[in-house]
Amino acid sequence: MTQIPTKARPGPVSGAGVGEVPRDRRRERFEQFFAVNREAVLGYLLRRTGNRHDAADLLADTFLVAWRRLDDVPPGDQTRPWLYGVARRVLANHHRGEGRRHALADRLRSELAEPDEPATTLTDNSPAGIAFRALPEQDRELLSLVAWEELDTAQIAITLGITRNAVRIRLHRARTRFAKLLTAPLANRSERRVP
Repeated sequence: MTQIPTKARPGPVSGAGVGEVPRDRRRERFEQFFAVNREAVLGYLLRRTGNRHDAADLLADTFLVAWRRLDDVPPGDQTRPWLYGVARRVLANHHRGEGRRHALADRLRSELAEPDEPATTLTDNSPAGIAFRALPEQDRELLSLVAWEELDTAQIAITLGITRNAVRIRLHRARTRFAKLLTAPLANRSERRVP
């Protein structure tokens, strides 16, 4: 009986390359920041989708990106804003996909000559809700990050990928536009968008 020689695999025994964290420590780090940030990121996504199933899918996509880019995830207090930034981009991809799906569905409906039924949505018809919806998308996002996510300007800067100074300026302008809409006559709020 002849024995075939086997070659040992080159590289470290742990499977981690030079300068990399071993797999077990990577997994522990991921599980730790997942446990700490899961609810906050899910809340962020729920408030922007209104659908628990979509939010759960987007949460999984967000943490998949975090796992793949684990070495890029900042430590400590910077983790959550970084995750919000990832979630924001995942959500933008989702909205683009939704737009394509809705366009296809609209086209199919028109080709089949069936009348469209008006969509029913629940909206906040309070003065603040009406004023908030009248704001440009960028202003709504900034104000939401402050009010709902309770982020400071440094964390918002990380989330949006802009400087802290830019956040302060944009936030000041958004608050000013929101205040103007709140004090505007009720009839004008729902009809116009503030530039």
